[in-house]
Amino acid sequence: MLWARDLAHAFGAVQVLDGITFSLDRGQTLVIFGPNGAGKTTLLRVIAGLIRPRRGSAEVKGGRRAIGWIGHQSQLYGQLTVIENLRFWASLYDVPAGTVQERATALIARLGLERQTQQPVRTLSRGQAQRASIARALIHDPAVLLLDEPFTGLDRLAAEELRTLLGELAADGRASVLVTHSVEEGTELATEIAFMRSGRFAAHGPRAGRDAAALAADYRRIMAGA
Repeated sequence: MLWARDLAHAFGAVQVLDGITFSLDRGQTLVIFGPNGAGKTTLLRVIAGLIRPRRGSAEVKGGRRAIGWIGHQSQLYGQLTVIENLRFWASLYDVPAGTVQERATALIARLGLERQTQQPVRTLSRGQAQRASIARALIHDPAVLLLDEPFTGLDRLAAEELRTLLGELAADGRASVLVTHSVEEGTELATEIAFMRSGRFAAHGPRAGRDAAALAADYRRIMAGA
């Protein structure tokens, strides 16, 4: 569903991606751990087609319109209500007009936003805004999700609800790439793990049953250059 081949990119003289290669099938989730400045967000932006790589290629089955983006910024319009935002984003993705209301209603129910449907987004809590952002990312039924630090600013309950939902989306067959600097946040969602440093995958492979503590130890060792 997603293929990245030898991706490389630089901003001026600064190399931010250097030979990134991986692929994902249905239901797989690659969680990429790395410090700020490792190149994680740039990698997502290249996959999404927002940045043209200097070398290599990224391909998504179904094209760029098969991608849903979820980050710590909601990409919602604060003056619009939840339902108005969903209708607007559906129009950008050319979702058939006859199906928009049905899709939006189903997503609102699944994400527990029934009481917030007619609220302007600017009045929502951080957790509610994140759920609305997820609905926005799913309105066109994407096959691939790109998640850029999606747990930022969420309290413990909201973060747990998000992890549960992302697990359900993977079970539905969606492939996902999630980037985070926190090993604890992404471990249980991962089928594949990568540790990213200076634009490269310093390690990459199946999670293989490792828990957060084991991965954190591996991460510290690899980031220290051992």
